[in-house]
Amino acid sequence: MSDDGRPAPPVTSPSIVVLTMARRIENELGSALAPLGLTVSRLGLLGHISGVPGASYSDLARMSGITVQSVHAAVKALVAAGLVHDHTVRAGSASVIELTPDGSRLLQAATDVVGEVDERLFGPAADPLQRRLGQAVLAAFTGESAG
Repeated sequence: MSDDGRPAPPVTSPSIVVLTMARRIENELGSALAPLGLTVSRLGLLGHISGVPGASYSDLARMSGITVQSVHAAVKALVAAGLVHDHTVRAGSASVIELTPDGSRLLQAATDVVGEVDERLFGPAADPLQRRLGQAVLAAFTGESAG
């Protein structure tokens, strides 16, 4: 309680702040990607398939934070949608999964949507605190100063 009898504001936790922002960002991205028929998870999987040629199902699962079984199901759905070719010969053999031209086009369109969401949430017109958070996150992963 504060001196005037009102409840004190909650203690700010970096974990809670980051989780709150992550949920907001995921919701924004999910809404923006929906017209493309994508979820945030599927976008991540397409990005991993594109960016890590020869990744195994286990690699894709690790990178995506999901089970190998879920990756198999997701890749099967991406194949059915014509977004991915799975040239894996048999279970246990090296994976040969690649984007189709349609998958590449969709990934590019999704990348453009992500850029629009980044601009809205962290660009010049965004809340100054969110801009600073975006700059700090980028600086942490690029090694640059968060000016």
